[in-house]
Amino acid sequence: MSTPTADGPADTAPTAGLGEWSAAGLVFGSSAAVLVVELVALRLLAPYLGLTLETNTIVIGIALTAIAAGSWAGGRAADTVDPRRALAPLLAISGAVVALTPVAVRATGATGDGALLLPAAAATIFVPGALLSAVTPMVTKLRLSSLAETGTVVGRLSGIGTAGAIVGTVVTGFVLVSTVPVSSILVGLGVLLVLAALGVGWRTHRARGVVVPALVVVAGGLVLPVAPGGCDVETTYHCAVLQTDPENPDATLLVLDGVRNSSVEEDPEALDFTYVQAIASVLDSFRPAGEPLSAYHLGAGALSVPRYLAATRPGTTSTVSEVDPGVVRIDAEQLGLDPEGVEVRVEDGRLGLREQPTDAHDVVVGDAFGGVSVPWHLTTREAMSDVRRTLADDGVYVANLIDHGSLDFARAEVRTLGTVFDEVALAATPAALAGEEGGNLVALASDAPLDVDAWSESLAERDTGWEVATGDELDRWTGDAVLLTDEFAPTDQLLTPYPTR
Repeated sequence: MSTPTADGPADTAPTAGLGEWSAAGLVFGSSAAVLVVELVALRLLAPYLGLTLETNTIVIGIALTAIAAGSWAGGRAADTVDPRRALAPLLAISGAVVALTPVAVRATGATGDGALLLPAAAATIFVPGALLSAVTPMVTKLRLSSLAETGTVVGRLSGIGTAGAIVGTVVTGFVLVSTVPVSSILVGLGVLLVLAALGVGWRTHRARGVVVPALVVVAGGLVLPVAPGGCDVETTYHCAVLQTDPENPDATLLVLDGVRNSSVEEDPEALDFTYVQAIASVLDSFRPAGEPLSAYHLGAGALSVPRYLAATRPGTTSTVSEVDPGVVRIDAEQLGLDPEGVEVRVEDGRLGLREQPTDAHDVVVGDAFGGVSVPWHLTTREAMSDVRRTLADDGVYVANLIDHGSLDFARAEVRTLGTVFDEVALAATPAALAGEEGGNLVALASDAPLDVDAWSESLAERDTGWEVATGDELDRWTGDAVLLTDEFAPTDQLLTPYPTR
């Protein structure tokens, strides 16, 4: 016999207005929505913070905190108020915040003030995450009609919620991000949440409170086209923008996640970026001029180096591994790049490198970046050993390094190269070699003797202002830097990113 309370028998709870399928749908959908918000938030923050380990950790930490807080608070609230009164507002407010997230993050990011960006990002992740996570304990309370079936109801809804989270993750990662702009994903999700709130409100006769959030969602969709920080193309990995170079009206800049990735002119021998000129200087001083080479490139960008090789060394064959199919499409469809002898493969660089034949290439060029971050698995001793394997006996590896501050990452990469190759050299500004400033640095490695004098002369002819360090000078510059391996490669912690804007 149950003990009566002011609200009725202790082992019963009202279930009117929420059937089993409706309960399952709410739990499934709200759990999926939390993961959609989490994954898409990473994409929104990448242009401003980089897609680094730290960015991932921040977003995942905020999302998990939201889930914990929402579940706890939702459970407490379910015991003090009728859950049927709370479900529609939870969904509606979540939808409004989700729809405004792209505008809030991009408007804040455009200010360049990281102190404002992180709180704005945290709020737009935490608020919907917590509110949506409160849905499951609310629905669970409604479905508990008897203490005898507590385990069954809680277990079933918990499993449905986990399934929703899995579906939200898979659909977002494999389908939505590659086919729908990030901002459209969030506005669309906001619309779906508000529609779900209207449905719940209609069944529980509490739809009036959904009107204001619905208007907010509409406003978010209308404001989005004029919000700052939009992308010309949202690829699988990047927010891509094409714009005229303010320093050279004849050049088009490819900007990925706020970082100037490549400068494209009609003449493939016109190289605007100094680091590309430094790489070209290596190629000019390697083997007799005009002799065709076999080259392998890690990272495509706007194909600056493959185009240069095709123009200056006719007959050269270049194989390019580029992980982002969107970048490849931009090169072909919007920049009209189709250099002769160049094969671009959409694949991860480490996997593509592994597939390269032994002793096959005269040159390997490393220039793969994800915004302000570095693909760590392309920096390690094991990766460099694969580079060495695919090079001919006198072949060279030339790599673009970017670092600032204490240059810990650049030093670590140079030390790592020295454990694999017999000869290593580094070109950079005198201030960078003195440890006084950062920026781009170009490393050169080979098992054959390096013609450092020829490289230095070519750099001087291009008026780069760069110098070359090797031997004892380079050893002193490297110091006791970290050795990067597949087992230990803290590149995100070593790297000091440069400003994205």
